[in-house]
Amino acid sequence: MSARASRSWLMPALTIFGALVLAVIPLPGVVSPFRPDWVAVALLYWTLIQPRRYGLLKALLLGIVLDALTGSLLGQHALALLVIVYLSQRLYLRVRAFPASQVATIVILLLALYELVLLVIDGFAGREVALVERWGPVVTGGILWLFVSVGAERGRQAAEVRI
Repeated sequence: MSARASRSWLMPALTIFGALVLAVIPLPGVVSPFRPDWVAVALLYWTLIQPRRYGLLKALLLGIVLDALTGSLLGQHALALLVIVYLSQRLYLRVRAFPASQVATIVILLLALYELVLLVIDGFAGREVALVERWGPVVTGGILWLFVSVGAERGRQAAEVRI
């Protein structure tokens, strides 16, 4: 395996592992409702960057791992991640041509759909979740996406300058 091939999986694996860790770290009560959906944002990022490598199977596996780590219904996050990853793969070529502000809008809509799927599943299960706990992560996830996309674009431009 070449050095480049070994590095091609390292960064995505580290970011997804970091997202899983950040998803289960306890936060103070005031900040907890605004915890971004770290795994959803990381998976959306890698799906939009490398759609052939990060697709439905990885979404399903990460969702099951996230369900096990958070103690939620088994398959709840898996189904929600499958829905948003499927849509992001379907919109991949269109999204690549959009400016960053429109991509951020699409990501916010996908995160809202993620939360909507979780809301429906929680409704069927009879679990009530406060409104701020349901939609706070969408807002913070959108803000996080802006920082991620700006940072990635700067890194890409710096790499092009070095070449």
